[in-house]
Amino acid sequence: MKNECMPMSACKIFFRALICAACLLTAAAGHAERLKDLASIQGVRQNQLLGYGLVVGLDGSGDQTTQTPFTVQSVISMLQQLGVNLPQATSLQLKNVAAVMVTTSLPPFAQPGQTLDVTVSSMGNAKSLRGGTLLMTPLKGADGQIYGMAQGNVLVGGAGAAANGSRAQVNHLSVGRISAGATVERAVATSLGQGNLVYMELNESDFSTASRVVDAVNKRFGNDTAAAQDGRVIRVRAPAGSDERVAFLGALESISVTPAQMSAKVILNARTGSIVMNQAVTLDSCAVAHGNLSVIINTGNSVSQPNALAGGQTVVVQNSQIEIKKEPGQVMLLNSAASLADVVKALNAIGATPQDLLAILQAMKASGSLRAELEII
Repeated sequence: MKNECMPMSACKIFFRALICAACLLTAAAGHAERLKDLASIQGVRQNQLLGYGLVVGLDGSGDQTTQTPFTVQSVISMLQQLGVNLPQATSLQLKNVAAVMVTTSLPPFAQPGQTLDVTVSSMGNAKSLRGGTLLMTPLKGADGQIYGMAQGNVLVGGAGAAANGSRAQVNHLSVGRISAGATVERAVATSLGQGNLVYMELNESDFSTASRVVDAVNKRFGNDTAAAQDGRVIRVRAPAGSDERVAFLGALESISVTPAQMSAKVILNARTGSIVMNQAVTLDSCAVAHGNLSVIINTGNSVSQPNALAGGQTVVVQNSQIEIKKEPGQVMLLNSAASLADVVKALNAIGATPQDLLAILQAMKASGSLRAELEII
């Protein structure tokens, strides 16, 4: 009987080819992104809200009134509004009250009655907000109008204790959060475009990506539906009715678009020595010499004790030793690297610390060997 099965080697080659094809298809499909992730609709945005309030009910961990007079002034003003009049010369010693700033963001299309989470941050010298209650605090926008009211029990994700000069603390105790602690009192008018036009703004300006977005939208909804104004803003014709417009925008955001290749960029954090680079970074052949220079100063204290009959005084003498070390720098040849993995291997071959790499990468960029944009944060 004829054997119709493939040889083992042929099976292996077939499955390898199948796996490679699947990987290529997955990579190609995964590279496409939703238009919702690449752009936002102009006018649909959040609005920051800010308020000043008081947190009461603290267990002796509030503001020290001698150093934060605004806390006492706020308490006196609040009591006057509640009908309690205090003499002007009254000296209040408040340990259970803390002045705080309340912040949150008003989402788009928020309506009166909707609840928001708020963050409560101490602005005085309160030791902890744990167990406190935020009194009714108006939240204002950039125009000075009140858009929400906040109140509730502050939840602090931490704990601390102190006694006899010793102190133990877990996490940060000066900032807390109130879930659903604010209520929207006023809605912000949001207009979705002018007339039958809706404007979409790319997250990053790129003429190639803008052109691809226009082609994808016109292919989905017909010609002349979308047109690019520049490398960021895209003008889209949308239905006039609110119901039809919402459905149209939902379909628009779900369109898959393959963005243009990102620009090569290296992010340098000079404070922490962190270096992050994207996959488009390449490296040309170059030679790098790196050497370390270190200065070590050791100071030791010794006691000079005179003889018993010398009549001198005992003194402390400081002896300092200065040592300078200079490690020789070897010239290393770095071959050209066309992928991020090769760039990482080349940089690791130098053997420099992250702080040293900051200067080396800047020198490589100046010499034209590093094909990337340097951004120092």
